Amino acid sequence: MRMIIELKAASSITGDTELLRGIDWVVRAGEHWAVLGLNGSGKTSLLNLLNGYVPLSSGVMRVLGRRYGAYDWRALRKRVGFISSSLQERFYGGETALEIVLSGIFSTIGLYDSPRRKDIAMARSILERLKCGPLAGHNYSSLSQGEKQKVLIARALVSRPRLLIMDEPSTGLDFFSREEFLAGVHGFAESNSSAKSPLTLIYVTHHLEEILPVFTHVLLLKGGQIHSAGETRKILTAGNLSSFFGVPVALRWRSGRAWLEMKY
Repeated sequence: MRMIIELKAASSITGDTELLRGIDWVVRAGEHWAVLGLNGSGKTSLLNLLNGYVPLSSGVMRVLGRRYGAYDWRALRKRVGFISSSLQERFYGGETALEIVLSGIFSTIGLYDSPRRKDIAMARSILERLKCGPLAGHNYSSLSQGEKQKVLIARALVSRPRLLIMDEPSTGLDFFSREEFLAGVHGFAESNSSAKSPLTLIYVTHHLEEILPVFTHVLLLKGGQIHSAGETRKILTAGNLSSFFGVPVALRWRSGRAWLEMKY
């Protein structure tokens, strides 16, 4: 099975700070991964490493078959979709949702080029798939937080990436907006699984309950190192999570999602 991400003994050091140490991680085509860790666990450093924003100090890294150090990572980024809650703030509120999506074709913040008819049709189609079709003509600033995040997913998808990374995308959403957003992610991931070249998803979070049934695998990151990684049901157990968090916890499953409870 084709490898999408391959890290072997990967470490990253910036100045005197060791960001990541000895990371061994393989993501194969057809897998969807959730990366779980508390604040300061190294999640952002891991994403920055994959995007080439922090150095690979030792070890081996391949993304989409390209080896770090032997390929222009700026070109690789165009094949990787990336969204985060912080990305919302970089767009202009006066642009429409459709214009925001179309800007993804040109990898620009703002739409300065003239899209082709087929680009516009594709952008509208993706918005429809994410159940945001009626929002196409709405100003971006008028959208809810959850709607903005769906528009950013559409923007990431319009360039037809093979890998989509979502960095804590539900940050700032209230409970109802978060659940609506997660339902959209779940629906998209399920519909995409039957595609000829399915997209691989990486969903980064520090909330266990956001790990949807479509995520086949989980990586637990702690202190810049991998605590454990593997199939979701094998990793998300009360015993393993108690070890991970350093406190006894209980786990309950509901609708295919795990919910965490403290043991007092």
